[in-house]
Amino acid sequence: MNNSWAISTDNLTKRFGKGASAVVAVDHLTMQIPAGCIFGFLGPNGAGKSTTIKMLTGLLRPTEGTATVAGYDIQRATLDVKRNIGVVPEGLNLYERLTANEYLELVGRLHDLPADDIGERREQLLSVLDLIEKADTLVVDCSHGMKKKLALAAALIHRPPVIFLDEPFEGVDAVSARTIKDMLRQMVDRRNVTVFFSTHIMELVERIADQVAIINKGKLVATGDLKELRERARLDGHASLEEVFLQLVDAQVGETQLSWLVG
Repeated sequence: MNNSWAISTDNLTKRFGKGASAVVAVDHLTMQIPAGCIFGFLGPNGAGKSTTIKMLTGLLRPTEGTATVAGYDIQRATLDVKRNIGVVPEGLNLYERLTANEYLELVGRLHDLPADDIGERREQLLSVLDLIEKADTLVVDCSHGMKKKLALAAALIHRPPVIFLDEPFEGVDAVSARTIKDMLRQMVDRRNVTVFFSTHIMELVERIADQVAIINKGKLVATGDLKELRERARLDGHASLEEVFLQLVDAQVGETQLSWLVG
């Protein structure tokens, strides 16, 4: 496997269960993602997106195949992978009896950051993400959107070269979402950071992603920029990403049968 890629997978597979009843959540996924790009990872519900992210971030062990993240093998060098990534998972699982300040202090210490760096970075992150007034509020008392922004701050405090975001803008207000998008773009363009994010918001992916992969029933359907995906779907140059996506996953979108609502 070529370790020059920020993220590289080779036949990455995850099965749950054994024998004939086994469920294949990710099926021999092979893809390469270069450093310095925003990579959108799309698929229908149950397609294997979150399972893929969990394997790449060390939360699930693959059944088959290999992968590297930031040049480190996800199974042989799990701690090195975790030192070099930031993660905002779909299920946040934050320490809710800590304040926002305390939580970022904890994450900074876990990454062995000097105390001065923790203090400076924490203040800047809370300010940029509009959390400064909630700095001494317990996490349990924060809204879902605030928790999402706090999780992002924790994912960024140690300046990782690779960032994984699972539904990063869910519950986040429009102003903060714009701030986050601008911040991610600057990190990619100025520091060669790689952002791997999964979402169901097609317009968001179309606006900010440099490369896109579409997964369906655990299998990689297509990967490339929007122009390449349109060609793969045999659609014209004006087709939206939503149209491309529906074509590539062979979605059957018909007239609703709820006559009592729409009749």
